[in-house]
Amino acid sequence: MLATISSATLAGVDGRPVSVEVHVADGLPGFTIVGLPDASCREARDRVRAAVISSDCTWPLRRITVNLAPGAIPKVGAGLDLPIAIGVLMASGQLPAVSDLGAFGELGLDGSVRAVPGALPLADAIPAERVLVPATDAQVVGLVVGSRVRAIRMLTDVVASLAGQLPWPDLPPAPESPPAPPMLDMADVRGQPSARLALEYAAAGGHHLLLVGPPGAGKTMLARRLPGLLPALDPAQAMEVTRVHSAAGLSLPHGLIWQPPFRAPHHSASMAALVGGGSGSARPGEVSAASNGVLFLDELGEFAPSVLDALRQPLEEGVVRVARAGGTTEQPARVLLVAAMNPCPCGVGGDVGCRCPASTRARYARRISGPLLDRIDLMVHVDRPHPSDLLGGSAEPSSAIAERVEMVRSLARDRGVRCNAELQGESLAQAAPLEAEARALLEQALLKGQLSGRGLRRIQCVARTIRDLDDAGPSLRPCDVMRAIGLRSRAPIGGADA
Repeated sequence: MLATISSATLAGVDGRPVSVEVHVADGLPGFTIVGLPDASCREARDRVRAAVISSDCTWPLRRITVNLAPGAIPKVGAGLDLPIAIGVLMASGQLPAVSDLGAFGELGLDGSVRAVPGALPLADAIPAERVLVPATDAQVVGLVVGSRVRAIRMLTDVVASLAGQLPWPDLPPAPESPPAPPMLDMADVRGQPSARLALEYAAAGGHHLLLVGPPGAGKTMLARRLPGLLPALDPAQAMEVTRVHSAAGLSLPHGLIWQPPFRAPHHSASMAALVGGGSGSARPGEVSAASNGVLFLDELGEFAPSVLDALRQPLEEGVVRVARAGGTTEQPARVLLVAAMNPCPCGVGGDVGCRCPASTRARYARRISGPLLDRIDLMVHVDRPHPSDLLGGSAEPSSAIAERVEMVRSLARDRGVRCNAELQGESLAQAAPLEAEARALLEQALLKGQLSGRGLRRIQCVARTIRDLDDAGPSLRPCDVMRAIGLRSRAPIGGADA
């Protein structure tokens, strides 16, 4: 007898539909899974058998063949346990054959149904009228599939409901979410006027930022307060971020994510951890988890150069294309990059007090490639604050800065983009026309080789943000362009001899 259950498998941040076909026939007892299952998927035979027996059902001592169609798509994870178990019970005649039923979930040996990574994209990929999901994921999945979701805690719930003995379990009440952690406030930052202004420019225009300075200057403190300056996510962005976090196996204690995410991977992170992928899979990386938010790379000079250079294409295009033998996936990577690093290995920099030899400083500077620096719009040197600043009163709070940021973002939306950093081509020419003296400044910088073609566009975008924060005038003045060029000038990395 044959039974078919709809399910899905995870590929990057998207779910791919899978038909779980279970055939039970006479022959020597056996259990075979075909259709490119990975190791965890092949192990379903032991979990499913124990879960069926623990649920007071009979395990058929016959030949059981499970086909995961289409066979050309790799199947990953333990999420196919539940549909396989339901298919075995239907194909063996213990449950009535039901059409248009979808399911996913990992089975425990006692028949419990456990959550799996990617519940949101998996449910979205199942076209069935009823989608059985682990109870712990039901509230989040309901945001996508609505009334089609059925919350399952135990395999016995499915048996009783399909046999007509009990109705489908009600959705569990939404758990009381722990309060969201308070956003860090810029009022805690003392001094640092240049860095504070650069942070405001970065938030308002979506410009990538590099902070260079000695240890203890406040680089990390500044970067961690950037999310508090950004506007809340709109519904489409919130759904995208939640889908990525679900696919990455990150917790969703508050349901939909409405605040811009902040991700700060350690400098020992591998390329797969940062940009996504992995052995035989396309798991989203930190750059995708930070999409529509902030990716903070602390100790930038300690990251492997090859890992940093893998960020070039995502920063330019806003997506990561992970290619594997099983196919190619496209994952969102529209991030605001903020990086922090010391000017040299000892952290002092310059010629006075630096203990690093010239060769060491030069080698340290070469760890950050020119093409990557060319994609960073703002580079600011952060000195240690003056004692009078540290002992002084509070500074301007994040709420006041966030109002100005929202004003500039609103102007950008009127221009058809999310932020000024996305302006290019004809839209940039219309939104940021150059006054004659400003054009002359840019021509001089291009002739001297100070700017590339990419740098020219980014200078104009930063200048547009500067003008928007000033008086939102129609054209770019020489002072706007000069300030943008000054902020793009490379901060001293590696010292004077590098």
